[in-house]
Amino acid sequence: MTLHLIKLCVGIDDVDHLTRVQAVRLRDGGVLRHVTRFAPRKAGQVAGQGSLYWVIRRFVQVRQPILGFDEVVTDDGQRKCGIRLSPTLIRTRAVPFRAFQGWRYLKPEDAPADILNGDAEAASGIEALPSAMAQELRELGLI
Repeated sequence: MTLHLIKLCVGIDDVDHLTRVQAVRLRDGGVLRHVTRFAPRKAGQVAGQGSLYWVIRRFVQVRQPILGFDEVVTDDGQRKCGIRLSPTLIRTRAVPFRAFQGWRYLKPEDAPADILNGDAEAASGIEALPSAMAQELRELGLI
């Protein structure tokens, strides 16, 4: 059974901001890797099959396919888990999600649907708004 991971995207304002930050990381290092404290015990059900769903400003808004996991040794000698990510960001329907620490498993049936090109329902809905405007409306409790 495939599993996904879900994680807060701390310090990121919207999907466009995440895109810019990751473009710089790709240019500078060539590999997109998110370092986290613990490796998933069910890594075999995630790597190459699942995605990392990013919670940005209290809403799941985008996902990234997970390519695999690496051990990363930090400058102070600590061993951590590097989640290798595809550079492809896939927007999802905006779904509210409460804050939590670390990452969590996400079952495929609980994952937000992708917004596909040509999706008429999404194109006419909230997802069609500029991300900054949609974020402001969410913060005001209007959507």
